[in-house]
Amino acid sequence: MRHGESLGNVDEGAYVTTPDWRVPLTEIGREQAYEAGKELKDIIGENGKVFFYYSPYKRTRDTLDELRHHIKPEQIISTREEPRISEQQFGNFQNMEAVWQSKQERHEFGRFYYRFKEGEAGLDVYSRVSSFISTLVRDCQQYQKAGYDLDEVNVVIITHGLSLRLFLMRWFQFSVEEFEDSENPQNAQLIVMKKKCYGGHRWYELQEKHRKALNLPKWCTKPKVSELHLLRSLFYLLHDQSRLLTITGIPAIAFFPTRT
Repeated sequence: MRHGESLGNVDEGAYVTTPDWRVPLTEIGREQAYEAGKELKDIIGENGKVFFYYSPYKRTRDTLDELRHHIKPEQIISTREEPRISEQQFGNFQNMEAVWQSKQERHEFGRFYYRFKEGEAGLDVYSRVSSFISTLVRDCQQYQKAGYDLDEVNVVIITHGLSLRLFLMRWFQFSVEEFEDSENPQNAQLIVMKKKCYGGHRWYELQEKHRKALNLPKWCTKPKVSELHLLRSLFYLLHDQSRLLTITGIPAIAFFPTRT
């Protein structure tokens, strides 16, 4: 999820005197995060477990504090600060005129490859979150070995708008052009990926309402490998039917779906 409304979201002059990572939530931002906690509680359920990853920035830590009002302590497996899901780096104390000019240039050049003079390109953030995903997968494997039922465990990642979109870009393997057409979620908006199972395979799909909120194409809601799982399961099903139909003298015809 994205953090609640921060002081920098309403007054970019805050970055002139305050380091970006220390910019706090506004009161509205705290209220947004508190309300998001109610939605998160419904998703987790009474018996569900959760572990949190959060960016070290104050606005994401403040968001976590508000969320925890609605989650019972015994439901929380762990909370972990994760620098790799931090905001894109724009530089140190920022000259607002220079930053504004750079953001205008970025709009024309593209967010993924444009590099701020004293900061990062979107590509750098993409590399960071890609590394984080590998850690996330290993952590889940470790929790499973420790005896946790992953079907009852929810992972909540509290991050920033651009970092969130680049995480999804890496997870679902959509293109740079598709990323450029996407939009940030609203402050304190939960973007939910639901587990799907078919033929012994498991993957996560982005909920349709959240795909629309991010302005992503329909095919950017699930990993491309999930299609291979479906085709493999269909192949085995048709193979078994083919053996049966051959015995009865009826030829088998297989139709394989294509993306439209």
